[in-house]
Parts: sequence; structure tokens; C-alpha cells
Amino acid sequence: MPGPSFDDDDSAAGLVAKGAAGDNAAPLSITEISQLLKRTVEERFGFVKLRGELSGVKRAASGHFYCSLKDEGAVIDGVMWRGNAERLGFRPEDGIEVVASGKLTTYPGRSKYQIVIERMEIAGEGALLALLEKTRQRLAAEGLFAPERKRPLPYLPRVIGVVTSPTGAVIRDILHRLADRFPSRVLVWPVLVQGQGSAEQVAAAVRGFGALAEGGAVPRPDLLIVARGGGSIEDLWGFNEETVVRAIAESPIPVISAVGHETDTTLADYAADRRAPTPTAAAEIAVPVLRDLTATLDEFALRQRKSVMRPVTLGRERLEARVARFPQPEALVAAKAQALDDLAERLRRGLADRAGKGRERLSELRLSPAMLQRGLRDAQQRLNSVRLVPALVTRPLAERGERLAALERLRRSLDPKAPLERGYALVSASGHPVVSSRAVAAAQPVLTLEFADGSVEVSPLGVSRSKPRPVAQAKRPAQDDLFE
Repeated sequence: MPGPSFDDDDSAAGLVAKGAAGDNAAPLSITEISQLLKRTVEERFGFVKLRGELSGVKRAASGHFYCSLKDEGAVIDGVMWRGNAERLGFRPEDGIEVVASGKLTTYPGRSKYQIVIERMEIAGEGALLALLEKTRQRLAAEGLFAPERKRPLPYLPRVIGVVTSPTGAVIRDILHRLADRFPSRVLVWPVLVQGQGSAEQVAAAVRGFGALAEGGAVPRPDLLIVARGGGSIEDLWGFNEETVVRAIAESPIPVISAVGHETDTTLADYAADRRAPTPTAAAEIAVPVLRDLTATLDEFALRQRKSVMRPVTLGRERLEARVARFPQPEALVAAKAQALDDLAERLRRGLADRAGKGRERLSELRLSPAMLQRGLRDAQQRLNSVRLVPALVTRPLAERGERLAALERLRRSLDPKAPLERGYALVSASGHPVVSSRAVAAAQPVLTLEFADGSVEVSPLGVSRSKPRPVAQAKRPAQDDLFE
């Protein structure tokens, strides 16, 4: 179908837009054509994966991330919304070659097409190493890796802080090695050592240990160990993040970095005060060997004792030299010892002579009955001469008899049955004396009246209570009142 002809003067020179003959298509608005283009691009390129070099990297205050991806012949704008940008495993910078995955769309406000990036990764290990070297040079230029910033480690730390995963083999190796070398108090700050958020947790742990107050409830460590086992460069990338490097460099506590194995090197190793090839080696660097320390102390103690005893030894040698010039002690007392031996011999002989003479005198004595009777008579005479006064014995007996008689009189006066001889009677109920009229009413049906010559049992009937009277005015009731 041929289009409208522009040879007509009315069509070419018209000021007001008019529809051409046979043309039933209304003109599109800019928004409409933009929406058509957007829908076409999104339907044709729903999900793409692009490889290119980052350029014009910037992060908005809202958290969204904007950049451009380019290669040798073209460039495309890219945007990553805040949720995905926060999950990035590295810090995007200009010049990094990346692989970006997302949806291709248009931006009508600028008549451009762009990619909404959902995931972005560094394009290969070479690009990752290039980013690592670029970051290292930038931080080194700030002086974070300068040797003069390195601090000496404490020789014997009382408390050691460990920043690592609480479930891995690293913490077990460190604790086992510390127990073998020098048992110490260990505080573990559990963190992620790999993946999204690991760098932030490690940096927060290092700063948290440094913020502990001296003498607080939680003791402040004297030394920190930042440790992780071996792995690929992607696994260890969290320890290359700038936030971890700055936290280690700013730590007020000396830090040992023990990330990976001997061949693994991270930026945390450059910032730390000491690098250990393995976590086990970090424990060996942190503390000395207790046995070696004990042996050293024993050696020092031995040297100290020798130094103290040296003047004594020299004095003893001088004293022995002087003593050698003195006469022997045996020679000084030899004369006295000989005289003592002579006196001892004379004493022995004197005792023997004295015993012999006594034995002779004893043999001369003769014991006979007459001699024994004579001695008995002499003893009887001496006994008769001793006079015993009877009053010494009788007076105490008389005094005790008087006290006993007084007690007997008191007993008789207090005997409750003594008045029975004078005509009184003892009233009792169930074996207990009755001493008031109320007791008579409350008593059992039988009362016992005890006289001097016997007792009778009676039953109280018709007992009426009267007002109690004083004992001094009360009259003894007739015995007949108790009977019916």
C-alpha cells in the first residue's frame, strides 16, 4: 500500500496535522513508544549475563549502586538495587572486570537501555588478584602496612582473644596447642569466616575486643588471634576487605593474623602485628613453652643459689685453712681425760670396798624372836603414849543426831494423816485429795473418807453450791451432811 504523497502542496505546507487518506494509525506519544520499546527489550532479553569492565562506579545515598560495563567497542549502563548491592562479596571499583547477571530494560527518562544487575562477580581469579593488588597498594599508601606500626607481642599474655568460627577445627587446634605449651585463658568471639557478612563480623569482633574496659566483668585480652583455615582466594576474600584491614590496623591490642596456610596471604596479614603461617603456629607464637620456661627459671634459681653460696664457700675454705693451724681438740683434753679415768677407777674401787664392808656388817647381825618381841613392846609403848580425845568423835555425831531429829519432827508435822488421830477425815476422789466444794461437784460418783481407824466410800447426792467463804470464817460441816 503506497504511503501518502508529499507532492501535494496542502500536505507539504500544512500547519495543522491532518490524517492522510487511508491512514487510520493515530500518532503515538513519547511515553507510549517508550513503553513499547521497554516491553520489546524485556521480552526479547529477559535475562542476560554480561562480562565487562566496571566504569563510573558510584553508590547513591539510597544504597543503590550505579555503574557502566564496557569493553573495546561498546558500553552499557547498569544499576543494582540496594538489597542486591548489600549482598556483594567485594567492593566494586573502576577497572575491575566482572560478570554481571540481570534483566535488560530501558530507561525512558534518558532514552537509554540498561541492565538491572541482580548478581555480580569478579571475572576470574586473575581479575580478583588484580583487585587485591590494587587494594593493597591503596592501603599501603596510607601507611597501614608500615613496619614501624608493628607492635611487639606480650611475652606471657594472661588473656588471649580469638576471632574465628566456633565450630571449625581452627579453634580446637588453637586451644589444644595452648594447652600443650602454656595453659591460658581464652575468650572466643564467634564470627563467620566465609561468605556474605563475614568481613563485617570479623571487623566488629576486633573492634569489640578493643572496646573492652580494663578490669571489667569481661577481661580485656592482652593479645588477639584472627584465624581461619585454608581455602581458595574466594573463601579467604573476607580477610582482604578494607573494613577488616582497618579494624586490625586500628586495634589497641596486638594482633596475630593466622588466615589460611603458609602459601595463603591476605591483606589482614599485612595489617597485623605478626603473621602466622597456620592457626597452630599462631598459638605457638602467642605463648612460650611452659616446660622451657620452668627449666629457665630453675636454671636462674640455681645460678642465684650459686651466687649466694659463693661467699659462704670461700669463707668455709678460709676457715678450714685457719682451723688446720689450730692444735687438735683431743690433744687439748687428753690430760683432763686421763685424770677423769683415774678418778673413775678410784670411785669404782671405793664403791666395791664400801659394799664389802656393808656385807660384813650384815653378816654379823643375828635376828632372834627375843629381838623381835623387844621391838614390838617398844612400838606398843609408843602407841600407848599417844592419847585420843573421845570428844573429837562424839561431838560430830551429836550434831548430826540433832539435825536428824529436827528433820523427823518437821516430817511428822507435815504428814497429812497425822490430824486423823484428832478426829479429822481425809476426803479423796480417784486417789486425789478433794480440797474445794467445786471439786466435790465435779468428782466421780464415789468419794473416799479416810479416818484414823479406816476408810469408807460415800456418794455425794443433792450437792448445792454456795458462795465460797474465807478459810478463817468457814465452819467445818457436819459429817452427816455428806450422807443422804
